[in-house]
Amino acid sequence: MENIGKGLNQQLKKQGRLGKLEKIMAEVMADPDVQAFISENRERLTDDNISKSQAKLYEFVQEKKKFLLNDPTMIAPGYEPRLFMNYHFIDVTYIPTKDLEEKIALQEIKNRVKAMDMPKDIREARLNNFELTNERKEALRLALDFVGNYDDEPKHFHQGLYLQGTFGVGKTYLLGAVANLLAEKGYRTTLLHFPTFAVEMKNSIRTETVFEKLENVKKAPILMIDDIGADSMSSWIRDDILGVILQYRMQEQLPTFFSSNFDMKQLENEHLRVSQKGEVEPLKAKRIMERIRYLAKEVNMIGQNRRLN
Repeated sequence: MENIGKGLNQQLKKQGRLGKLEKIMAEVMADPDVQAFISENRERLTDDNISKSQAKLYEFVQEKKKFLLNDPTMIAPGYEPRLFMNYHFIDVTYIPTKDLEEKIALQEIKNRVKAMDMPKDIREARLNNFELTNERKEALRLALDFVGNYDDEPKHFHQGLYLQGTFGVGKTYLLGAVANLLAEKGYRTTLLHFPTFAVEMKNSIRTETVFEKLENVKKAPILMIDDIGADSMSSWIRDDILGVILQYRMQEQLPTFFSSNFDMKQLENEHLRVSQKGEVEPLKAKRIMERIRYLAKEVNMIGQNRRLN
């Protein structure tokens, strides 16, 4: 009697599970999107095909509910589930939403700007936020000319800009804004803070990564060197790092921008000419400046210090 009772209980449990499954599938089949899809494809679907597609139909209905509720546990967050015919059976695919496509597009644009040790406001700089004054019109005009000319003929050499001016006049912001505009047009730019980069290169001697980092910078499709001349420069940084970068870019005719508190003449005579050790090396300074003058056109930016506002 005990065995008969045990067997009966198991059978009732099994029937309960089957009843629950039938109820779930009834709800799935009643879903308006499921009904519409089956109706549209009825000529290609037999009852057996539909029965064998129940697992996919269940997945679709469950994921659609999560999608509408923006539930983070859904299989593919940001993707909308859709039914489609996979040979003679019903299957589920996931289509990126418009919001997700926009986020992906924006991320792709951001990824085209490699900002090394640059603050957030520079990474997010935009030309429409660049405060235009009479003193800065020429710099903006030349920057826009560069972007237009480069976009027209990206394989030709285009001279970059050497933005010169006192602290806080917007030199670095303009570089960041140009880099982001170029990114929107599909071009990659490396924007680096040169004093920080110089320290990093010295530290790379210990980790034996100087060559790798130097290669990445010198071969950047478009390079922007910010704040050159802000700190004293060793002969090694000047000749074996900066000199190598500039020589390569001059030979390969790669666009290069600079920003500095010094004008070109001051950079040569007051910064590059004397090493950290006090050695006076005018020929080496002149060699660096010849490369800079070849790569970039000097533009004077004047105005009030916006960092104080």
